[in-house]
Amino acid sequence: MKPLKEGHVAIDWSDPVARCNSVRVRSYTCDCLPTVYELCAAGGLGHIRRTERSTKGDRISESPWLRDTEAKRLWHDLLDGEAR
Repeated sequence: MKPLKEGHVAIDWSDPVARCNSVRVRSYTCDCLPTVYELCAAGGLGHIRRTERSTKGDRISESPWLRDTEAKRLWHDLLDGEAR
C-alpha cells in the first residue's frame, strides 16, 4: 500500500453486516501489518473489509457494499493512497 495522499477520500467504515451466507475474498493486503484490508465479493456486489488488530482484540469494519466495478475502483484507490 502506498502512503496516504493529501486530499484522499474518506471511506465510510461501519460495523459488518451479514448480508450474505458466503463472501469470497478476492484480494488482500499483507497480514503482517496491524491493519489488514480484504476486497470481498458476493452476489455481484463488493466491499472492503478492514481488520484492525491490537492487544485488546480485533476490530472489523466494512466499507459500503457497492457494485463490483465500483468496489474494485475503491480497492485500487485504497492501495494507491487515494482513499482510506
